[in-house]
Formats: sequence, structure tokens, C-alpha cells
Amino acid sequence: MRVLILLAALICGLPSFAFANARCDVTVPTETVDLGEVRLAYQSVGRERDPALLMIMGLGGQLIHWPDEVVERLCESGFRVIRFDNRDVGLSAWIGPAPSANLPYEVVRYRLGLPVSAPYGLRDMARDSLNLLDALHIRQAHVLGASMGGMIAQHLADMAPERVLSLTLVMTSSGAQGLPAPSAALLDLLARREAPSREVAIQQQADLLAALGSPEVSDDREQLVEQAARAYDRSFNPEGVQRQILAILAEPSRVDMLNRLRVPTLVVHGTADPLLPVMHGVHVAAHIKGSELKLIPGLAHRFQEAFKEPLLSAVLPHLMAHRRAEGHVAQL
Repeated sequence: MRVLILLAALICGLPSFAFANARCDVTVPTETVDLGEVRLAYQSVGRERDPALLMIMGLGGQLIHWPDEVVERLCESGFRVIRFDNRDVGLSAWIGPAPSANLPYEVVRYRLGLPVSAPYGLRDMARDSLNLLDALHIRQAHVLGASMGGMIAQHLADMAPERVLSLTLVMTSSGAQGLPAPSAALLDLLARREAPSREVAIQQQADLLAALGSPEVSDDREQLVEQAARAYDRSFNPEGVQRQILAILAEPSRVDMLNRLRVPTLVVHGTADPLLPVMHGVHVAAHIKGSELKLIPGLAHRFQEAFKEPLLSAVLPHLMAHRRAEGHVAQL
């Protein structure tokens, strides 16, 4: 019977569930590629002939912080999903010596309204993303960025709009002055990266995850600790995260850049975001001509289980509307 079902699926042109699962295997090996000054770790899930979807993670986030089930659903919808570790996090590494930075000193300058010095900027990180696409011989891609990843995605779309089939910006900001700020307590948790032991570091990260969650969802502390432990054991690089923080602090407002963007854009934001309150998303959408804004009630600043379906329901129609026929991604 199984053989008959498979033959019927092949004759009718319908992919079997087994084939879909094999094609969208989120456990495929993580690979690395040298891109000048950095070596990026990435994972490509799906068929090379499918339209590429580049996913750019936020501050301190590793590629594993994109939920596997979300990546799988996106792949099963017909996309080749590429998730990667930004420079200074995860399994990505500097090819030469890592640059030095003095976060406490630069934070003082930032609070005084003085220029901040950073080893690199968000535009450099956007160039990493473009270089990764080049290394994979991908001419065009859909781009989805979350939080700091959304800021990087804004730069990418500005630098190379011809490479961007669609832009999806999740829980991110324009960086403009006057937007609502997070609480000082949350900022302290975000900056607290050094720890005397693995256990302390994991508990600190679990505290941060809880603080970034929605008040409408009751988190299981044990699950938060497990998530934090998985990330710690894969990579723990507090100095790298400090350099990423400096890249954000050194960034001027991106409003002028957003005003000139002309790529199909969806902005998704949660009404309960404690780090970048909802007006950040509203402001981004207001400055990108023709963009669509979708607000998700209760969503905070994490990919919590309760909000995975609402997020997919918001993102997938936008991606599918701008999905081109297979084979459109030319080899460079």
C-alpha cells in the first residue's frame, strides 16, 4: 500500500510527506565559510533551487535561536532557509585577532550624548550577510531579520536592493531619537554577560529570557534554563556580545535610509515588547513607503511557543506573495 501511495504521489506531482521531511531536515550539518575578516557558521535547510530566505538573528543570538519548527515550516512552504551566526556569536569567528572594545567607557559616552566608538558597525554586519549570499552563489533572496537582525536587514536592503526579493522586519527599530526606551532593569539584564561559572551564566540568561517574554505567557523556568544551557554549551562569548552592543549604540538614526527603501516590506511587532515597545515597529513601517504593518497582540521580544503560529500567519503570506517561480535564483 505504501508503494502505491508513493507512486500515486509521483504520478500526480505531489510531494510525499517523507520527501518533505527529508528536504527540510533542520539537523543538517552546520558549515563555515571564510568571508575576509570573519568566518561565518551557517546552516542551509531545503533545496538549492528553491527561493532563498536569509534569516538574520538579533543581539547575542545564535542560529539555533530560530526555532526549528519555524524553520521547518518555512522550508516546507517552498523556501531554502539559511540561518547563520552573526560575527562575534555562536560558531562564527574572527580569522585574525578579535578587535578590542571598552563597553563601560563607551556606554558613558552614549549616555552623555557623545559619539560612540565601535570596532565595527551594523553596515559591516550587513556586508557579512551579502558576502554569505555571494559565497553560496545566491543572487537574490528574501530577507527576514529580528531585533538587531532587523536593523542589519535594513542596511542590507539599502546597500543592495536588487538582491532583496522581500524584506521582513520583526521586533526591530529605526533607531530614531524619542522612541520609548526599555526599562533600566531590562538593560542591565541585557548587558550582564560576564559570569564566574557556567551555572551563573545560564541562570543569568534564563533571567533575561524571562524578562523578554510576554506577560500573557507563563514561562516554565526549567525550559528557560534548558534553552540557556544549550546556547551556552554551543558558544559563550560575552566579549563578542559587547562588541555587538557597541555596533548598535554607535548607529545613528536610520530614518533617512528607511525613507529611501523601495523593496516589498512587512513590519511585524508585538504589542507587549518590553525591549523595543510597539511604537518602534510603527515608526519603522511609517518610514518605508508601501510597507505593511502587522501587530501581534501579546507578542513580546522572544519567539515563545504561544506566538509561533501568529508569527507564521503574519510572515508566510508576505513571503508567498513575493515568491517567484523556482529557478529564479541565478548562480553568480
